[in-house]
Formats: sequence, C-alpha cells, structure tokens
Amino acid sequence: MGIFRFLNPSPVQRAVAFGMIAAMIVCGNAESRFLSAADETSAYQLFVDIHADDGGTGTADHPLPNLEAAKQTIRQRRGSGAWAVGGAVVVNVAPGVYPAESSLGFGAADGGSESAPVIYRSTQPGGATIQGGVTLKASDFRPVRQALDDPATTRMDPGVWDRVLVCDLGDRGMEFPKVPKSYRAVPPAPWLYVDGRPMELARWPNHDDGDGWARFHEAIDTGLGNPDSEDPAKRQLRPGSFRFDDPRPARWDIQRGVWLCGYWTHDWSDEVIQIAQYDPAEKAIQLAAPHHYGIKGKTWGNSQRRFFAVNVLSELDAPGEWYLDRQQQRLFLDPPTGFADSSITLATLTEPILKIEQAKHLRFEGFTIEFGHGDAIDVRDGRDVRIAGCTIRNMGAGGVRVTGSENQVRSCDLYQLGTFGISLSGGDRKQLTMAGNVADNNHVHHYGLFQRTYAAGISAGGCGQTITNNLIHDAPHNAIRYGGNEHRIERNEIHHVVLETGDAGAFYTGRDWTSQGNVLRHNYIHDLGVGNTDHVNTMAIYLDDCDSGDTLEGNIMVRAGRAVMIGGGRDNKVVNNLVIDCPIGIHLDSRGMTWSQWNNPEHPSWMLEDKALALGYQSPIWAQRYPSLAKIMADSPKEPLHNRFARNVFVDCDRRVCQFDSNVMKLLGKLDVADNVAVTSTGSSASTVKVADLAGFANQDAKIDASGDDKVGAYLKQQDASGWMGIDGWEPIPVDRIGLRKDAYRKTLP
Repeated sequence: MGIFRFLNPSPVQRAVAFGMIAAMIVCGNAESRFLSAADETSAYQLFVDIHADDGGTGTADHPLPNLEAAKQTIRQRRGSGAWAVGGAVVVNVAPGVYPAESSLGFGAADGGSESAPVIYRSTQPGGATIQGGVTLKASDFRPVRQALDDPATTRMDPGVWDRVLVCDLGDRGMEFPKVPKSYRAVPPAPWLYVDGRPMELARWPNHDDGDGWARFHEAIDTGLGNPDSEDPAKRQLRPGSFRFDDPRPARWDIQRGVWLCGYWTHDWSDEVIQIAQYDPAEKAIQLAAPHHYGIKGKTWGNSQRRFFAVNVLSELDAPGEWYLDRQQQRLFLDPPTGFADSSITLATLTEPILKIEQAKHLRFEGFTIEFGHGDAIDVRDGRDVRIAGCTIRNMGAGGVRVTGSENQVRSCDLYQLGTFGISLSGGDRKQLTMAGNVADNNHVHHYGLFQRTYAAGISAGGCGQTITNNLIHDAPHNAIRYGGNEHRIERNEIHHVVLETGDAGAFYTGRDWTSQGNVLRHNYIHDLGVGNTDHVNTMAIYLDDCDSGDTLEGNIMVRAGRAVMIGGGRDNKVVNNLVIDCPIGIHLDSRGMTWSQWNNPEHPSWMLEDKALALGYQSPIWAQRYPSLAKIMADSPKEPLHNRFARNVFVDCDRRVCQFDSNVMKLLGKLDVADNVAVTSTGSSASTVKVADLAGFANQDAKIDASGDDKVGAYLKQQDASGWMGIDGWEPIPVDRIGLRKDAYRKTLP
C-alpha cells in the first residue's frame, strides 16, 4: 500500500489507514476529552432495552424501556440527591428499534460537566435505532385492480394494473398536508421507504429515460415584472408559461395536481411549481406560481431549460415509484423486487428526531437515526454536545444542525438525505469570537435529494468552525458551503458532486467582503460534474461575487471545469496548489467594476459596504485582523486587488491555465503573481501558450512519465521542497492525512 494509490479516482480513504497516527495527533485535544476507562467505571450507569417493561429501574437486570425514561430517571435522581448533579452518567442502550412519534428533547437539565458528561450510547454500534415514521406491512397492500372504482386509476397504463398495489390509510388517523403551489426543498410529508431506501414519487421522465429530464426552448411568458412600469401590478412577479412540444402532458390529470421540478432559469436555482393549466393545441404549460428568476429569464447558462413532472399517478410505471392520493388517503406503489418480505416505513415526523436545546456536555454515540421527514438532530445553542459514530439516513430534510460552541459531529455516516448533511454555526462575528464547533471524520453522501441546490454536505457559518477529514460525494450541488470568518476546512476528500448543476462549486462561498480569514488547506477535490471536459462551469473552489480574504493552500484539484474561480474578490491567497486535468486552472474577473449590482440598493443581497458596516469592519479588532479590508473604500473598492497566486502547479490545463479578463490584465501590477508552473505532459502546447507572456508563470514539459489514473500519484510521489517542478519553497502536500481515518468510532473504512 502506498500513498500514490491513495490518490486514484477511487475513494482516497481506502489507503488512509497508515495516516491514522498523524491524524490522531492533530485531533488529540478532542480525543483527550473523552472519558477514560476509570472514569466510565465510576460513572452512574443506566440500562435501556426496548423490550423492557415500563416498571424497570434502569439496572442491567431491570432496564428502562426507552431514552425518554432514561432522561427522566437522571433528572429524578439528581433532583432527589441520589446522584450528584456533576457526576458522569452512561446510558447503555440495547439494540432494537426505538420509535419516535415526536421529538425526543434534551435541555439544560440533561447534560453533565466538562469532565463528567452524560453519555447515551448504543451498546452495539448502529444497533440501537431511533426511528420516526409509521410502519406498514406488505399485507396492508392489495392489487390496484381492486381499486379500479377510483377514477384516478383509469389514467394509469393498463399494463401496470397487474403490478401496482394500493394501501388504504384512512383508518390510521393520519393527516396529510396539502401540497402548496410551489415549494423549494422538502415536499410535504410523508415519504415512503422500502427496505431502507427512499422510493421515487411517480414521475416523468423516469430516471433511466435518458438523463431523466425533459427540456423546453421557448418561454411564452417569463413571469418577470417590468421594473419601469408605472403600474405597480406590472412590476410584480407572476406565474410564467412555456411551450413544450412533447404531447405527454395531455395524459396528466392537471386538476388532481401535477408539479414540475425544474431549473427554470439558472442551473443553480431549482424549484417545484404546480401546473395551473395545459393547452394541448398551443402546447402551452401555464404554471400556478411565479419563479423568482422567471421562466427562461436572463442567464449565461444553457439556453434549454429542464424539468421533470412529479406526483403524477398516470406516470406510476417503474418499480419503486409511488403516489399518495391525499384526499382519498390511498397510497399506490409499483413495488420493488422482493416486496412481500420488505420492511416498509412511511416517514411522517416533520420535527427533528433529536432536539437538543441549551444542553452542555452531552453525548450520543453509536445510534442509527432514520425515517423522519425533518432534520435528524437539531442542536441549538449547545456547548460540548457530541454526536459520534452515528448513522443518520433516510431523512426528508437534513442530518445534523448545530449552533453554539465546542460541539462535535464526529465519525458519523450520513446519507439518503433530502437536504444537507451537517450544518455548523456559532461564534460572534462582530467580536471574532470562535465557536469551536467541529465536523470531523464523517462520510456524507447521496444528499440533496429534494433541495437540489445550496444544500451542502457540510456547511459553516458564523465564526470559527472546523471541517476536517470528511469524505463527501454524490450530490447535485455543493459539497462544502461556508460564509463568515476564521473557518478551517482541511484534509477533506470531495468527489462526484456538482453532478446536476452549473455555475457551481464543490466548495462555495460568495457575495461578502467580510467573509474573511477562512482557510481551505490540503483538500483533495476530484471528478466533478458529469465528466464532460467541454463543460467548464463546475468549479472545485468558487469564491463568488467579490468574496474576499480567503486562503486556498495545498489543495489537490483534479478533473474539474475550473479549479479555482474568483468572481471579482480581493485579498485571496491561492498558494501551493496542485491542479491536474482541469480545462481552466485559475479564473479571476472584475465583476465589481462592470456589474451594476455592486453596492446597488436595487440588489439588496449585494450591498457589500453595508454588510461591512453592520459588522464594524473598521473597529480595532477587525482592523487589526483584516487591515486591507479596513481601508477598502479608499483603495479602489470595485477592483479585484491584492490577490496572490504563487507556487501553484498546473498540469494539462488545456484550455487556459490562467483566465484573467481584460480589466484584471491591466491590474497585474496590483496582484502578487509569482513562481507558478504550467506543465504540458501530452505534447500539446495549449496550456503553455496562454501563460507565455504572463509574469509569474513558467512553462515546462513534463518531467514525469504519467498518464490516466496514475497521473496524480505520479506527480505527488516526486514532490519535495527542493525546487520541485521548478518551484523553490514548494511545501509537500501531506496526502497520507487526507480523508477518513479509523478511530474509536470508525473501525473500518468504506
């Protein structure tokens, strides 16, 4: 095993085991704060078993039946003086399914102290499952032929009548909310899961029909208001319409309700909108609600727009598709293979399964949490709350949402999520007080199933979050999204994200001068988008809309459209990075000088100076930490000044190594560009010609014989600090410390 196999397109974590010792040293402070074996022996002990009687006392022989009973027992014993309030407690939870009909809540009374936390622990890792939702049985379903009295079924393809099943839910006391005319993110509850997999709401086109999207070229009415109109009504957004040549909508029951999930103008803004009416003669689809950017409004992306139809009973034609008639309370399912022996769950709980508010020194270790239609875990204003070694999956919304300080999400697996994976926030930006929240050693994948954009695998806001050694993959949009100050995002592996979107980055931040002091170091970002080398609209790292003051150091970026894209920002440092097989290496433009949005009150999401004033950017603490920002208004604030590009290596960036617009080229004297190398290993001169006259870039032919999947490892194998690739002072990238590692909770690597 060697570190250069470690950087094949296969996941980097497969060969990271030999980096455990170094990684454990890095995380030593976190490790040392766990209870020692002696501390655990002296801790108060409780035992929980779902099969126990309600009269249990919490001993190993007479366990409590659930976590709520354990929580109440701890409160009672502390209140009576039987247990010291500051004493450590370990709640040992036996394997089994612990149903959650409502949120399981923990508050300020339920934690411990720094040296004596309260720990809820699954005695078998992953064996204790906290589960929302309603359990159904295969025997609850009957053939749809027995429901052909329902007029809706007559629109179904008769070819599926012998396959589709129906379940009557009317006698279960459930209420199903109405689907709104438009929504973004999580659809109204419930959602169906079979054998631990989310089923697909009946749709057209099916996933396996081409790329799963229908497309149109012509907007009949964009729905955008006219800002110059004297009539206030005409300045407002309205529902748009478009022409769709395919006759398929004629099959749909528009009155019953059909919704379209689409990228209506931009490839980074998805929304689900109901059809109001369909005119088959004109082939016109009129929508029932406006889209913020209009229908096929102004965009520099693909001129075709795309959508798919959902919640269409007549399109129930593929195994795993389902449909809920909310009025008649009937659930239709085209069952997957082996359905007769399947476990079936209808996720209905829209509140977090675990809700932790103002708790301190509290742990949850080794649980499986699943089948909710909201977030799995919500930690609000917590301190030293830790979620460790848990599996979080099959949630309608997100995984773990954390606010507060010194909290950790560590060594968890999070997947099949409707929105985000982990969200960290906290700290005080005005005072630059660090939150100290950490997301470390987590495996986050297959998320953004419902909210397809800006629902990141891991996100950071506020001040002072840390995101380290995570593996994130398989998602339509961002892997890591951040804003705020002083975040550390290091040693993560990211691959196969931005799979469905454009003008988007695996790492993304934007539109804020004050989001400074963030460090992206030693991350491995590779194989983005759909693998189309002609498409350069997927970025490894994207600093959008004048975002400033970040450090991008020692990252490895492979097979992205653009490795680094800086949209008009200032004071960014791009140093010591290795870029391979990205058509464009670095992009820097001058949009602050040319776009009307800059500091324009008609575009309130910009207003860069106002955002800075609100944070007191010229206060002593800010002026000392960010001196260039403090004097920005006297230093040509629209210009992308003081960016540094140094000691970067670009291998086979065959379109442009460095994409600077004409304004930037005039400002080169105000940038720091030095000691970069462009390498062509294919014999093509494309990459060398683009930098021939740009000071700070040198051209060279490949000195390393490498091609295909071995290229990354071959280059890194030769790196050293002695003039590597012609760069004096190159700092070798510690590839053996990137990605997941084994620890007390993660015994094996995926």
